[in-house]
Amino acid sequence: ADGADAQWRNPAMLTYLEGTQVSVGAIYVDPNIDLEGTSGANTPASSKDFAHSAVIPNFYVSHKYSEKLAIGFAAGTNYGMETDLGTNFGGANHGNEASVVSMELNLNAAYQVLDNVSVGGGIRYVMAEGSFGATAAATLPVGTTLKYMEGDDTAWGWQVGTAWQINENNRLGFTYKSEVDLTLEGYAKGFAFNMANPNAHKPGSMDLALPATAEIASFHQLTDKVAVHASVNWTDWSSFKELVADFPGEPSNLIKEENWEDNYRFAIGTTYQMTPKLALRSGIAYDTSAVSEQHRTATIPETDRTWLSIGAGYQWSEQLTLDAGFTYILAKDAKMLEDDAASAPFGGSFEGEVSGSIWLVGVQANYRF
Repeated sequence: ADGADAQWRNPAMLTYLEGTQVSVGAIYVDPNIDLEGTSGANTPASSKDFAHSAVIPNFYVSHKYSEKLAIGFAAGTNYGMETDLGTNFGGANHGNEASVVSMELNLNAAYQVLDNVSVGGGIRYVMAEGSFGATAAATLPVGTTLKYMEGDDTAWGWQVGTAWQINENNRLGFTYKSEVDLTLEGYAKGFAFNMANPNAHKPGSMDLALPATAEIASFHQLTDKVAVHASVNWTDWSSFKELVADFPGEPSNLIKEENWEDNYRFAIGTTYQMTPKLALRSGIAYDTSAVSEQHRTATIPETDRTWLSIGAGYQWSEQLTLDAGFTYILAKDAKMLEDDAASAPFGGSFEGEVSGSIWLVGVQANYRF
């Protein structure tokens, strides 16, 4: 609870922030993901560094309205990804590109119901766009679009949280964010939708659920200089079953089966107050894969991940604090087999292994009025 950004993880934390505070920052994400495998009759198929990097901005404001009531505004994102394996990828018939870009605006409020218990909640306005594509790797001219669909939508969600100050040095919190159901309105094209003219645009839509999440977290001030914090996070990825194209007055068309499962993230971190102005931070987390080997796909190569993080905060003045963080995510090597019957005639099955890592660098400024 050291800045207006605390409300993003748990809106109840707003009651811990005095006066009016503003936090603004950005995170640079640089994935380095490679795929090696074979397609069809043992033809080599690979793609290097096919996940795109991104800059993720964020902005938060908090205001202590009264002794017990606080309000806040937040802008950021919970979900986003983009992969492009290229039209020459040997398994492109099963999928060669996918993207989800989302932005979220929150209005939050929190109230201290007891001396040691706060509750909070808020409404979420989510703007999102997404796409998925697959091209022929055989039979048709290589690179011919088999299926491609893109669209965008806006939707509402909600979140709630609570914080229990067990004693002066120990705190426990719980947060739940609702599922957000999107219908991405746009167009489709490809051989599967129009054999005579694969590049013709066809109006349609695709449903996409951004999953619900829940988190329980704790904070423990062990000494004047050392604090430990931990969390367990659950994400309802089992809501991500398939991507289906819907067209007015026509039967739906299956684009891609996904069959994801719920996943969990376990994290523990430390803060060391080295000097009155400088705080050092470190942490480790383990993120379980949301998909089994049977259902893993090249376009979204989800796998187990280990997070290693370090950071620092510097009290520049009584009003201004500067933060920086660095994370290295090591993705576990994972196998996959794609052999769906609809795509197989255009390049055969694909069998391979994904490997890689992700770098994240974040900076933030916090100002207290």
